[in-house]
Amino acid sequence: MPADLTLRPGSLRLATLNVNGIRASVQRGFRTWWDRARPDVLALQETRCVDELVPTAARPGTHHWLHHSGAIRGRNGVALITSVAPAAVRYGFGSREFDHEGRWIEADLDLAPGPDGTPRRLTVASLYLPKGGTPYEDEASLAKYERKLRFCRALARHLTKARRIAADQGREFVVMGDWNIAPDERDVASARTKRRSEGFLPAEREWIASILGPRRLVDVVRLLHGDAQGPYTWWSWRGRSWNNDAGWRIDHQLATGGLARRAIGGGTDREATYEARLSDHSAVVVDYEW
Repeated sequence: MPADLTLRPGSLRLATLNVNGIRASVQRGFRTWWDRARPDVLALQETRCVDELVPTAARPGTHHWLHHSGAIRGRNGVALITSVAPAAVRYGFGSREFDHEGRWIEADLDLAPGPDGTPRRLTVASLYLPKGGTPYEDEASLAKYERKLRFCRALARHLTKARRIAADQGREFVVMGDWNIAPDERDVASARTKRRSEGFLPAEREWIASILGPRRLVDVVRLLHGDAQGPYTWWSWRGRSWNNDAGWRIDHQLATGGLARRAIGGGTDREATYEARLSDHSAVVVDYEW
């Protein structure tokens, strides 16, 4: 069901959504969702569109559109839609192998002070991590699996560096996006049948566990929902996985502890019906009392 998106006065609303093609998502009702959710910052993944072809309806007039479409036409693409002009924008995370693919965009935002006058300075990133493959099938799948792990290792180095730079600048740091990894058994339906599936492989889960921790990054939705199953964020278009809520939680907001502790509510804004879906993913929306 749709999340309770009642805007809490003085809060900061962050959201992330893999649109599975921004033009298709606009046709399915993206702007109606935006007008209801009203995020201060929205991270998008899989825009699959060069900047000049992005529909006007995907560019709310009062916000700033930051886009890294990448060099692979019709694939990937990440964006940030922000309520304030960025102080700085960075495209990619310093990887010669991956930066041309449109999988990472990062911005420094100086938001309006909170109700008590406290400055709100934030570094926010939108991530689309490769889906990968498995080491159990053919050579092509093994190559995708190994490539995903290379991406993860390079990303981990950047996360450490970016988090420390943000701290030195007095900024909180948050990465929102499609991580294509379900961290543990609470994050996927029928976990026992998924142990050999990409997105739930031991090496993938070990990697995401290695970047989490009170002094590193905190899984904000897991912090809010404790040991509850889900809430899932992705369901196949095929079969009855949507109707049966047989999904995966692979879209995350991972934040530094100072920001994570300010989370006061949120989770998956799951559409009411299969027909109302904007994408094969649903948005993850979190409010922070900051």
